Amino acid sequence: MGKMHFATALLAGGWRDDVLVEVDGGVIARVTAGVPAGDAARFAGPAVPGLPNVHSHSFQRGMAGLAERRGSAPDSFWTWREVMYRFLDRLTPDDIEAIAAHAFAEMLEAGFTAVGEFHYLHHAPDGSPYANLAETAERIAAAADIAGIGLTLLPVLYAHGNFGGAPPVPGQRRFLNDPDRFARLMEGSRAAIRGLPDARIGIAPHSLRAVTLDELRAAVAANPAGPVHIHVAEQVKEVDDCLAAHGRRPIELLFDTAAVDPRWCLIHATHADAGEIAAMAGSGAVIGFCPLTEASLGDGICDVTGYVGQGGRFAIGSDSLIRVSAAEELRTLEHVQRLRHRSRNTLGAPGVSTGRRVHEAACAGGAQALDRNIGRIAPGARADIVVLDPDHPSLAAAAGDVILDAWIFSADNAGVADVICDGVHVVAQGRHRDRERLAGRYRAAVRRLEAI
Repeated sequence: MGKMHFATALLAGGWRDDVLVEVDGGVIARVTAGVPAGDAARFAGPAVPGLPNVHSHSFQRGMAGLAERRGSAPDSFWTWREVMYRFLDRLTPDDIEAIAAHAFAEMLEAGFTAVGEFHYLHHAPDGSPYANLAETAERIAAAADIAGIGLTLLPVLYAHGNFGGAPPVPGQRRFLNDPDRFARLMEGSRAAIRGLPDARIGIAPHSLRAVTLDELRAAVAANPAGPVHIHVAEQVKEVDDCLAAHGRRPIELLFDTAAVDPRWCLIHATHADAGEIAAMAGSGAVIGFCPLTEASLGDGICDVTGYVGQGGRFAIGSDSLIRVSAAEELRTLEHVQRLRHRSRNTLGAPGVSTGRRVHEAACAGGAQALDRNIGRIAPGARADIVVLDPDHPSLAAAAGDVILDAWIFSADNAGVADVICDGVHVVAQGRHRDRERLAGRYRAAVRRLEAI
């Protein structure tokens, strides 16, 4: 779309009316407020920057609802993980692509316009590499291209089953690579994203459970450019196991091992003490919070309020994709802090919209974590724009920052009318341009998997 005109839009300086956005090659070339539409495509709803989704395991969308039954033993993240291992043991490359394409289309319909795919499902079900080592990376890239979402591919280095180089368990066999094979996988993954609009690549040492400290240092040194994402301190057991193996907590150990800086995105960081929160806030790194998954898995609650109060940067991710909703991730982030602190508008400020504050922070942190020029409607940025529905009951009387408050805290996915990603109109009237075909492929895949 070369020219778009919005009745109102959130720009860097605030809300402006009658905004003309001109796009060249997927990038915003000019933004002019207070002008008529002329020959531009017209949008009656308010426009806001699209949200980055910094943490996705797209294949897990296919198992949503399969782990909601308690066994005889206490249920936890660790029992959920066993369900996940059984599910992924059935997936073919075709399944991986079909599930990912549908999940990415759902993300666009929900207001996410870029995704960081934390990609660790590398090999065949028996653990043997495919003839093309980057087979599944190519499927993720194809899915992003089909759906039309911006992609930062994050191939995962996973080598061990627990701290100190413990042997992996059978359910992890599809993930495993030694450092040499991981280097070859990275080369294949770079080739896989070549040709996608503005795609990026980073690395993702899975966690300090899955790589040794020497392997972590070597992987970061071998990939000096691009983002570094890592799971850290998600579970109490993880903290206890790290203390037993190293005498230090996971975040403390990470900072002692690597030069954590703005390249890094620390996923979850749920169980951080006051010193670790201060270290993360001071590092310039981003924490990738995944509130819906963290609630689903019973992870716990990070002191996000304390972290943000020290200038900490954050972004949001949908992780296990138990539900796909940009608004609900932001809403849950705030609501969980209200429960923790028994207060309201904990991530806001006096007289300032909480919805706008969390949205802008997640846009800026997500752009940094995904190494993409996104998260703002301004010249030079990718044309990733979400248009909300002015006729939705929750938005009908909203103006200014109340628009974001109404979307995030009330309207949810139903408040999204149109989505432009990389300058392309991919969602119209709340529906992805290829919804039925992608949903059909997804249904066929999950029905086949259920029958196995």
